[in-house]
Formats: sequence, C-alpha cells, structure tokens
Amino acid sequence: MINRDIKVVILCGGRGTRLQEETAYRPKPMVEIGGKPILWHIMKIYSHYGFNEFILCLGYKSEMIKDYFFHYEVMNNDFTIELGSSNIIKFHNNHTEKGWKVTLADTGLAVMTGARLKRIEQYITGEELMLTYGDGVADIDINKLLGFHHKCGKIGTVTGVRPPSRFGELITEGETVTKFSEKPLVSQGYINGGFFVFNRRFFDYLTVEDKCILEREPLERLAEDGELMMYPHHGYWQCMDTYRDLELLQKTWRMERAPWKVWE
Repeated sequence: MINRDIKVVILCGGRGTRLQEETAYRPKPMVEIGGKPILWHIMKIYSHYGFNEFILCLGYKSEMIKDYFFHYEVMNNDFTIELGSSNIIKFHNNHTEKGWKVTLADTGLAVMTGARLKRIEQYITGEELMLTYGDGVADIDINKLLGFHHKCGKIGTVTGVRPPSRFGELITEGETVTKFSEKPLVSQGYINGGFFVFNRRFFDYLTVEDKCILEREPLERLAEDGELMMYPHHGYWQCMDTYRDLELLQKTWRMERAPWKVWE
C-alpha cells in the first residue's frame, strides 16, 4: 500500500542563468507553458497519482511564487464578494487543485541544492520524501517509481533518463551516410532526470552550509555506500534549461501533444 501522505519537495530557488530571457523577470519555475507556470505542470503530475502535499524550496524572486499561491483561489476561481465585508467571499470552485497543501519555505538566495533540501527537514514528518527540480517534466509513473524504490530498499532512488540529443546523429561508412537521425536519444548511458525518492536518512548526508550541492558529495557518498539506485524511465522527459527548451515545450503544448499531461 502506497502512502499518499509522502511530501513532494520541489527545488525552486535557482537563478536559471541560461534562461535569462525569462528569468531576469521571474524565477524559472514561474515561466509559463500554456498559460501556467512549469511548476504547476510538475505539481499536476504528482497530484495525478494522489500526492498533494508539496514543499517548495524558494530562493531567487521567492516573493513571486509566494504571491502566486497566496492569491491562487482568487485568480483561479469565479467568486462572489460582498463589498464592505472583507470576510465574505464565496468561491465557486472552478479549478481542479482542491486539496493541495503547499508549504513555501525560503531556503536562501545564494544557496546550493543540497542545503536547500536540508533546510526543509523540519517539514518532513514521515520516513520518506520525493524530490524533483522545478524545471523538468516527464510522463513518469510515480507509483511505479515508488514501487521500485520500496523493492530495492535503499536510501535513495534517482530517475535515469535518456533525452534526445540537441544535434542530429550521422551514422556513416567512410564518407557515406548510412543512417540519419534528427533527434536521437543520448546513446551513452543515462543522465539524472530528477524525480528522486529518499528515505529521511538521506538528511544525514546533507549540511545546511550554502555550498552543499546535492549532486556532488551527498549523492556521490550515497552511491559509494551502495545506497543509491536508478529507476530507468524510457518515456518522455524534458528539462527547461534554455530558451530553446522553453520554445520546444510551448510548441508541444500548443500542438496538444504534451506527453507529460497525464492528468485529465
């Protein structure tokens, strides 16, 4: 039986310097796809599988993310307000995010990913947590990911993905092209696709020091200790690292072919 009370931690504090066309004005998780922040899309993936408790690790332009959720009901519902009576507002519930519990935690401005995670330890009440980045989407089955993690019985699980290459691949014999593939999958192994699951013992691998980078010493030590497993995801995965990535995600959404839209 899967525990639906597992908290979902989303790293939302970085500056997103390779997407400055957008992040000069807003934090990367608030950059929109189809009129909604990519952060909303990520949360919808988890919510589809019944996980509705989120902890957002904020940093750069945190006030914009706080403002978005503070005014979420007003901006996403029809409502009736009785003027002169500030407490009399009736919402007519048009949005489908009912039941989401969102903790917005300021984890610092110039802080690395590991320190951000360590600083929200107080909000993790159970024995497990899920973690992902605020700039990547996938058609990943969260239930299968959790099932894999439980079966392995290790402290951590990372989702491994093989994304499309940015460049076309040429297979040749001499100077003759025998195969042309415009956007082949990365052929040399897997890369970190986020969508982690951790036992809370992982907090012992982290420090609150600003320079603690999740992907460096903590995960390296976890792997050396034989406590890190990889869940291979062979479906769709796309990060929003550059403006080109953003355009691709927006185009995919406009064409109504967004594989990560697992919700109805």
